[in-house]
Amino acid sequence: MLHTFVALVQDKPGVLTRVASLFRRLSINIVSLTVGESEQADASRMTIVCEAHENAGHRIKASLYKLETTIHVDDVNRSEAVVRELCLIKVAAGPDSPHGLHSRSQVFELAQVFRARVVDLAPESIMLEMTGSASKIEGLIQVLRESNYHILEVSRTGRMAMRRGHHTNRVLKALGTTPGGLHPAHFPTLDPDALDPEETLPNEFDD
Repeated sequence: MLHTFVALVQDKPGVLTRVASLFRRLSINIVSLTVGESEQADASRMTIVCEAHENAGHRIKASLYKLETTIHVDDVNRSEAVVRELCLIKVAAGPDSPHGLHSRSQVFELAQVFRARVVDLAPESIMLEMTGSASKIEGLIQVLRESNYHILEVSRTGRMAMRRGHHTNRVLKALGTTPGGLHPAHFPTLDPDALDPEETLPNEFDD
């Protein structure tokens, strides 16, 4: 099954390599990994989606905490969360395309149905931008292919996730988190046993 983890890590060189090496040592495949700035100073947020056994979540979470660059890890599979993905799709849509000159209007109609946006219009192609669940993105790609459209390129960010509502935990409070961010001195290696599990019944991700 797919596991989704949101990790707050120190913004230092080599962090991405360490995380990738950890999953390699665990023999677990990373399906997607996104990383960027977070609300904390000197900290980045990673969303890691991996394929592993149903009961492997605790082991993966504990292993991530063994990395000295890890500040906090949240297993969003075990909580209510919003999960989204960004995708760019370039489709052939010109005089020589399978649908001829009518292809552009048909692509526009499909974009409206799936709530995608046209972000580039070239003589021979149309680029669509879509934000949503992985299933909706895959649905649009499937419809385009079944309609004999020639997909030239697809670029996907992978999942990004965030818990619903107000989320706090004892770990960040113990680290002395302030609105200005985390102080560099507050980056110890954390003990997974000190975590507040805050477990709730899992739910299906929003479409």
